[in-house]
Amino acid sequence: MKVFPLQHRFQRWQQKAAQSSAPAIEDSLWLRIAVQALVSVGIAATDIAATSANSLWAIPLSIVGATWSWYSRRRRNLAAKFGIAIGMLAMLGVMLSRLLGNAGDSRLLLADLLIQLQVLHTFDMPRRKDLGYSVAIGLILIGVAATISETMAFGGFLILFVAIALPVLLLDYRSRLGFSTFRFRQFSVLPPRRLALLFGAVLGLGLLIFAVTPRLPGYQFRTLPVSSEVKMPQGKFDPERVFNPGYVRTGKGRSAGAGGENPGFGQGQSFSSKFYYGFNAEMNQNLRGSLKPEVVMRVRSQSEGFWRVMAFDRYTGQGWKVSRNENANIVRRSPWSYRFILPPLHSQSHTKEVVQTFSILTEFPNLLPSLSQAREVYFPTQEIAIDPEGGMRSPGPLEEGLTYSVVSDVPYRDRSRLNRSTVVYPKTIRENYLQVPQAIAPQIRKITEQLLAKSQRPLPTPYEKALYLTQALKQGYALQSNIPILQPDRDLAIAFLTDWKGGYPDHFASVLTVMLRSIGIPARLATGFAPGEFNPFTGLYAVKNTDAYALSEVYFPKQGWFAFDAIPGHELYPPSVEIDQTFSVLRQFWNWVAGWLPSPIAGWISGAIAFLGVQFSKVLGLFSEGWAGILKLSLLSFGVGVGIWGLWHSGRTVQNFYRLRRLPPMARLYQQMLRILAEQGLQKHPSETPLEYLEQVRSACPEAKADIVAELSKAYVAWRYGESLPDLQHLQQQLQRLKRGRIHPSAIG
Repeated sequence: MKVFPLQHRFQRWQQKAAQSSAPAIEDSLWLRIAVQALVSVGIAATDIAATSANSLWAIPLSIVGATWSWYSRRRRNLAAKFGIAIGMLAMLGVMLSRLLGNAGDSRLLLADLLIQLQVLHTFDMPRRKDLGYSVAIGLILIGVAATISETMAFGGFLILFVAIALPVLLLDYRSRLGFSTFRFRQFSVLPPRRLALLFGAVLGLGLLIFAVTPRLPGYQFRTLPVSSEVKMPQGKFDPERVFNPGYVRTGKGRSAGAGGENPGFGQGQSFSSKFYYGFNAEMNQNLRGSLKPEVVMRVRSQSEGFWRVMAFDRYTGQGWKVSRNENANIVRRSPWSYRFILPPLHSQSHTKEVVQTFSILTEFPNLLPSLSQAREVYFPTQEIAIDPEGGMRSPGPLEEGLTYSVVSDVPYRDRSRLNRSTVVYPKTIRENYLQVPQAIAPQIRKITEQLLAKSQRPLPTPYEKALYLTQALKQGYALQSNIPILQPDRDLAIAFLTDWKGGYPDHFASVLTVMLRSIGIPARLATGFAPGEFNPFTGLYAVKNTDAYALSEVYFPKQGWFAFDAIPGHELYPPSVEIDQTFSVLRQFWNWVAGWLPSPIAGWISGAIAFLGVQFSKVLGLFSEGWAGILKLSLLSFGVGVGIWGLWHSGRTVQNFYRLRRLPPMARLYQQMLRILAEQGLQKHPSETPLEYLEQVRSACPEAKADIVAELSKAYVAWRYGESLPDLQHLQQQLQRLKRGRIHPSAIG
């Protein structure tokens, strides 16, 4: 055996290694440009969606890297590869250190890491596979932007991304076929008109899938969206304090003082046009003013509802206050998570878990809106406070850009269960939620009983009485636009019922609460926001300051607190969880579309959707019937499947009939022959010519039958390619003979 010198062996090893590892270079410049544009859109979309991010620097830098990679694509670039590897490891280390200091949502950290890795990756992209990695990163970034976006601005980026993705797929396919060069005049492969139609079809199909995709209840993870930790004012957290700059004196704002006391109480005062006056430890309903519409927050929630902020237990005659404010408790979280676990509420009501995420868009009091019965809060401070009425407070005002999440166990409003509720109330409930000033209690009780006496049917339960009084105030009293300021010795409820015969919207809630208390039904006043305007494209509720209002909450033993809304024009109670909200986005989208349609058409479609929804709910209900329900569901599925198959088969038959009618007579005869043979086991492959197919038939069929097929096939070929006129009557007779005969595919192999 011949021994080579060590140097010669090393040189041969280098040559073999170079030959075996030589990458397939991607020479399509237009593909590289399209991929770079795709990734740039993903980076820009993520940066715009995450208002706190600043990643636009990556776009010009990645363009520089892609340009350098194009000109050096045929070099080995070992030094560059080594530097890229070191840089990627360094970026990973930075991200891990940031992740350890961030106990909340990590999506933006991971998106930043992807952007940084993409910038480094652009300096070494010789192969088509490398471009594929960039496309994957762009797709991930546009997905991250979709999850964090709160405005319609993301829609423009998504459309642009799809518009670029289609040419990328086309260019990638051409490159795989070996066509590395491309000129615009070669676009006849897919003309602009067809590309535009394809783009419209993809966009329309995407919107349809988005609308009909079921929104199944429950998040699959518990790291819910929350801002980075907020540095609150120095000093000990005072849980009694409420900050609301909404009260003003002679045009100059002044925040609520310690303990929530507001210096702005008295006659002839007004509140700010920006802040709702009911978010404070004391609520003065003798104030006057109006709000200038402004979006204060966006909410992503699995169910719409009343975004409750706080509640009041003590009626002052001209407003409300939290009388047990000193009992507000501080709740602390683990240093490793932003999750606060709140004290449980003892209720026997059936509840549904609803996750909400709130994004604050402007300065807001240190109060946390949420659906009722919050169980967990993900908030970026070390402490929060819970007052005796279930309101949540932050150590400081909520700043613009802050995001937090809440998990609530929202009770179902089961009318039968509420009607069965007893009238035996706990001592704490009787002591705090039946208070009415002694000076007005007899008169309020008399007016309330007179209203109840007008009912045409008995009202035996507190729930029925609460419903009736709510409806009576809606129908018997009117909203007033200009009412006088109350004198210090005048009561709001008495003036509403006897003098004004109505009042401002929040006055209705106050009067209903006082009337219920006067007949022994525990009630309190709660303030918060209506659901707001739902955007079916972003999936968010845009909540304005003008959506804030007050309503009454009534206590039912062992069931908890339930809201009643006496304001004219509102529903009897605010929206809440329903039994089935699987297709809630589709419903909300339809409500938006229906506003643009004529009433008869919208009504007909709404009825059809409601019918389908009821049937779908019945089908889902079969799962609760055990094995019997599963058996019913199986039989139903089989029947539906058979019906769909029958409709599809009938549709294909009708389609083939009309397709054959449009063909020339000779072509129709040949297609009929192919269908007859296919039914008997001889399927013609699309790539086979008529004469190649004829050879297959000869090897599989008796000679007599094969001769008929040969005659029909040759006549078709002569007509199709030789423009020979066939004897259609004779050929039709031959086709009937073939149809009546039977071919045994014994020789098929």
